[in-house]
Formats: sequence, structure tokens, C-alpha cells
Amino acid sequence: QVDLVESGGGLVQTGGSLNLSCAVSGRIFSRSTVAWFRQAPGKEREERTLVAAIGWSTGSTYYVDSVKGRFTISRDNAKTTVFLQMTTLKPEDTAVYYCAADAADLRAVARAPTWRLFRNWGQGTQVTVSS
Repeated sequence: QVDLVESGGGLVQTGGSLNLSCAVSGRIFSRSTVAWFRQAPGKEREERTLVAAIGWSTGSTYYVDSVKGRFTISRDNAKTTVFLQMTTLKPEDTAVYYCAADAADLRAVARAPTWRLFRNWGQGTQVTVSS
């Protein structure tokens, strides 16, 4: 069981920046992946889409094309927190952002970037980008 608690969401104007944090605790394996997903307004849980992911032990990262160059995922050296730095935000980035973790390694996530690979989820944090 891995516990995840997100924070840092809010309202920002187009072009602005926000930093999200995910506090990670519990039993997480070295080969695990921690990821950020988002669920856009009006979408169902099954329509959550992957934004970025990081290998827990390697620190290797993966991004979907729509956020490359704008978002950065990282973790602290103590391996207690995963961050998502978001810049040049657009209205289409508006969503509830969720932190997720599971034992699937980053390569598996990159091959099949689906929420179905993740069993541990945080409660989510709202990000709203106004135009």
C-alpha cells in the first residue's frame, strides 16, 4: 500500500506557472513508477490521461507530447516527494491532477501509458487555467 497526497493546485492565467507536489509514503518498491495523471472537466475516471512519470529508483522520466518542454517531473533525494513543475500553462491544461504509483517500471508505462497500470492514487488537486 502506497499513500499519496497531492498539493499545490490552484487558479492561474494562461501562460502562468504552478508547482504540484505529491507526498509519497508506504511500501514503494525500487522499480516502481510514480506518475501524474489528469482528468479533464466532464471526463470520467476511466478517461484519466498520463501527463508525466518518473522511475522511482532511476529518476528517469517520461512525458506525453502535449506537455514536453512545459512540464517537469522530479523527486527529492529523500524520495518522499514527487513534483510537477508546470509552465506556460494553457486552458486545455485545466483538470484535476492525480498522483499515482505502482510497481510497473517506467518502460512499461511508456509503452502503455494507461491509468490501468496504477493501483495507488491520491485524492487529486484542481488546476484551473483561465484564458
